[in-house]
Amino acid sequence: MPLQIFNTTRKPLPEELLERAIGDVFAAEGFSAEDIVAVYCGRRMIRSINREFLQHDYATDTITFRYNKGREVEGEFYISLDVIEENARRFGSDFLRELLRVTIHSALHLIGYEDGTPEDRLHMQEKEEFYLDRCRDAVNP
Repeated sequence: MPLQIFNTTRKPLPEELLERAIGDVFAAEGFSAEDIVAVYCGRRMIRSINREFLQHDYATDTITFRYNKGREVEGEFYISLDVIEENARRFGSDFLRELLRVTIHSALHLIGYEDGTPEDRLHMQEKEEFYLDRCRDAVNP
């Protein structure tokens, strides 16, 4: 299966919309999802992953792993719904918009975009906004 979404929390997710957003990023950027696992989890799980694989002892919004090279992508990402909720409040956004933004951000990481420098971060933010605008009917009903 090219894309699998798992929700380890009790919070309901708009899975169809998330699938569409990920698919849109991949298609528009010229990539295909060969085997992608998207895990939406809580604070404890993402903190544990962050500690184990990146040696950072804190919860973050997303962690992405790419397992191959080329246009057919294999990888996985983890998104903390708890951190998404906090960030939405902090940035004056709503939960759905922040969820879509971070999901798009994760998809961009899977296809090779980085955010390690200020220039890279700005470029990624521009891409996030571009793809969020394509989802605007769902984000701003």
